[in-house]
Amino acid sequence: MKEPAPPSLSPEMQALARQLADAWRDARQIEALPAQYVPPSASVAYDVNREVARLLGWEPLGWKIAGTTAAVRNRLGIDTPIYGRTFRRFVASSPATLELSELLDPLVECECFVTLESALPWRPEAWTLEEVRAAIGSVHAGIEVAQCRFPSANLPAFPAILADGAASGLYVYGDELIGWRDGLAGIEVEVELDGQLRRTGSGVEVMGDPLAPLLWLAETLRARGLGIAAGEMISTGSMTGMLPVPKPCRVEARFGASAAVRIDFRQ
Repeated sequence: MKEPAPPSLSPEMQALARQLADAWRDARQIEALPAQYVPPSASVAYDVNREVARLLGWEPLGWKIAGTTAAVRNRLGIDTPIYGRTFRRFVASSPATLELSELLDPLVECECFVTLESALPWRPEAWTLEEVRAAIGSVHAGIEVAQCRFPSANLPAFPAILADGAASGLYVYGDELIGWRDGLAGIEVEVELDGQLRRTGSGVEVMGDPLAPLLWLAETLRARGLGIAAGEMISTGSMTGMLPVPKPCRVEARFGASAAVRIDFRQ
């Protein structure tokens, strides 16, 4: 799918895109961001994120969506979901082992990973939920290990986080959710750290159904002249909030009775 050329960016926003691309390549954080480099709006921030992806030139995995539950939106201080680009080089399969020393303030987020069989390209007409569901090829239980190129102790204004891809991170695939066509609103999710239950959630908390955010993304991108390619994966938002990983541990997430994801974080 050929995307339209990115919009023109101001010199400050071009500089921000270069800084973020360098931080992605080096797996490091930008310790302090001068005020003039904070995007003036969410729209400009999303344009910067597109430019970061262009500068990196990495194979896309797809998209992440965040802020799909009221609890997460309240924590982030936003009134709408948000999105960012993701990259295929940051994919792993459960059980996975990750080095904490290589991660940037990691947060565990339990999500549905939706992979499209058919594209949802740009078109002038609005998409319907039925069309979006028909485009889906598979749905997996997953954990996004969210990361931010800005340190959690010194975060800039929120548009800069959007420019960074809404803290896009690593994506650990668990079992396929075979019965997703029957609906995922009732799925229950539990997260344990070293065998201790730490978080619970359910599909209904994610905009009523974990697949509903996909329609939101398709329409949001359509309004920007963009679409979603066949084969791309969309992580549709955390059902268990944002759980920090402060030390080496084993994280296990269960999605209903038949799907699970496991990550061992080691120093």
